[in-house]
Parts: sequence; structure tokens; C-alpha cells
Amino acid sequence: MTLDLRGLVPAPVTPFTRDGAVDEAAIHRLGGWLASVEGVKGLVVLGHAGEGTFLTQDEQAQTIRAFREAVGDRLPIIAGITGEGSTVAALEARRAVEAGASAGLVYPSHGWLRFGFQPGAPQARYREIFETSGLPLILFQYPDATKASYDLETQIDIAGQEGVFATKNGVRNMRRWDTEIPALRAAHPDLQVLTCHDEYLLHTMFDVDGALVGYGGLAPEPLVELIAAGKARDYAAARAIHDRLLPVTRTVYHRGSHMEGTVALKEGLVARGILEHATVRSPLLPLADGAHAEIAAALSSAGLTRTSVPA
Repeated sequence: MTLDLRGLVPAPVTPFTRDGAVDEAAIHRLGGWLASVEGVKGLVVLGHAGEGTFLTQDEQAQTIRAFREAVGDRLPIIAGITGEGSTVAALEARRAVEAGASAGLVYPSHGWLRFGFQPGAPQARYREIFETSGLPLILFQYPDATKASYDLETQIDIAGQEGVFATKNGVRNMRRWDTEIPALRAAHPDLQVLTCHDEYLLHTMFDVDGALVGYGGLAPEPLVELIAAGKARDYAAARAIHDRLLPVTRTVYHRGSHMEGTVALKEGLVARGILEHATVRSPLLPLADGAHAEIAAALSSAGLTRTSVPA
């Protein structure tokens, strides 16, 4: 059965205890809160925001199970599939199914980031993962600045394969976005198109079915509104939401490294009363002194204050 992700799909952080273990109690709070927000259509765990590649195989399965328990039958859990080799990734996808995942977000083989890929290799990767696991798959388009960003022909080929039902596009090149998204739609009208441009949401919100973003794990309420404004082609409303969120966007994503956004998301969740602390796992490091107050002030200016967590 094809999942309906037309809406907001947060990619939540993975909470840790202060001594660095996966914190299942905090996952239950975070997952339960996100599932309570109307317009949230699923959760993507073990992504970049979720520090998925920093976890052991056992911890990855533990995290999937904990989020599955947190949301019950209300939302599908989508697992980031990040293994380097295609067979390694296929076995990772099989473990994700066993742990309770309903779909998989397939990362490129990370050696391609530097060296590029052979024609046909991405298609073969998706095929092996699906044939081994049976997991419905999301095509992940990486930034244009990397050599793991798929050309349009490769995207169209993957989107037409059995088991692929959506694409998460983070190309971060608006010339490519403006030409390739319409071409994907023309080739595969049923493909669900999801933006993952946390810092370029306004530009990309008018061409998509939804958003699959780490940002959604911190500010789901206004992002649901932004998606609705985009679908209504209401630029004025979308611009107002974007401008209200801009101080948050700056403090979370306008940093030296996009990976610092994960740390900032955790600091923001502390400010919102969801997490008790912002512990991350190496190679991530805590933010500089004063960052928490800066993030909390930005959230407050956007009307995103402490929230109650469903029991």
C-alpha cells in the first residue's frame, strides 16, 4: 500500500540520555507530540537530523521501535537507509522492517559524494533494497554541490521503479529545481514530491505535495500552515509565515555547517519543553555559549514557546 505523505513529514532528532544512550522516554515525548499535530503525515527517523549514521545497528532498530511505540497507529515511521554498499543498505532496510518501519528514505552511497557514481548504479541500489526488504522507498536527491546529486534522467528512472513512491528533493540549486520538478511530475504524475529545503522553504513550497524536513521536528505548527498556503497558491500568507520564522531559520540553519542544525534543533526542543537537554553524539559538538538563549529568543519571537507534551 502506498503511503500518503502529502503534508508535513518531520525528520526528528534522536534524543540521548546525558551519558549518550538512546533515550526512549524522550523519544516517546517527542514522537507523541509530533503525532498530535494535525497535518503531520509521518516521521522520518535516522536521518541527518536524527544522527542515524552515528548509531549502532542495535540502536537504529531501538530508535525505530521507540518512535513506532510513541505514535502507535497514528503515523507511519520511515527509516533512513544509509548503508554504504547496496547489499549493506538492503539488509539495513530489512532490519528496519522488522523494527516497525513502513517505508525507507534511501541515501546515496556516500562514496559518491566525492567521487560520483557510474550510470545505472543508483537505480541498481534502489532495486536491490526493495527486492530484499519489500520496503516502499523514497528517492533522496542530494544537493547539487555534491557528486551524489542525481541527474534528471537518473531521477526519472528511479522514480519509475517498483516500490518507489515519493521523492525528497534537496538539490539546493533553484535553476535545477525549477526545471526538474516539472519534468519529474510530467514523467510520473503520481510521484509524491517533498521538499527538504529547510532554509529555502518559501521558494519550494508552491511546487510540492509536502515537506520532509528536520525543521518540522521543531516547528511543526507553522510549517503545516506554510504547506497549506503553498498549496493554495497564497503567496502573501506563505511570505508572512516565512518572515515570522526567519529568526528561527537563521539561528538553526544559517550556521557554519548544516550539521550544526541538528544541535540547534535539540536546543530548540529544550526551549520548547520537549527535551530536557541537547546531548548529541560525536562527531557533533555542543554549540557555543549563548546559542541556547539565541535560539530560545528566536522561537519566542515566532510565537513558538513551551508546549505541552501529550501523556
